[in-house]
Order: sequence, then C-alpha cells, then structure tokens
Amino acid sequence: MQNQSQKQIRAHVFISGQVQGVGYRLSTVSEARQCSVNGWVRNIPDGRVEAVFEGTKSGVEEMINWCHKGPSAAVVKDVAVEYEEPEGLNGFETRR
Repeated sequence: MQNQSQKQIRAHVFISGQVQGVGYRLSTVSEARQCSVNGWVRNIPDGRVEAVFEGTKSGVEEMINWCHKGPSAAVVKDVAVEYEEPEGLNGFETRR
C-alpha cells in the first residue's frame, strides 16, 4: 500500500497574464522534469497557458507554486487549479 507521500495526484492548471511568448512552456517542461512530475503544457487561444501535472503531492504542489512566478519574462496574474483523477501519464511534453 502506498503511503501519502507516494500517492499520485493530478492538477489541471490554467495560468493567465503575460504568459505566452515569454518561454513559459519551455520553462515549465524543465521545471516539471526537475520535480519528477509527468504531464503536458500548451498555449491556448485565449492567451492563457494550460498544463496538467501528475505526480506526488509534493511534486505537483511545487509545480503549482512555480506557476505563480513562471520564467523571469512572465507576468502571472492568476493560476486556476482543478484537481482530477490521475491518468498515469509518463514524461512531460509541450502540446500544440
């Protein structure tokens, strides 16, 4: 049986502000790999960045905290988080 620290969680995140064209997706991929979090990130037409993070509670929370600042060129206004059931994603990628 898994203990709480190993339990997998999933966060579906929408980041708004000046977050497109500033290296946000590339930085998210790098950060997610450092946190051992699986999932994906993409720009969406309304100007926000959408991401899904799956991993340990601590890893996913670390990613959500990072999203509030993002890369140095980003100006993050809001981070909306919805928790969902994990799908068992492997790796982290940029989607179009």
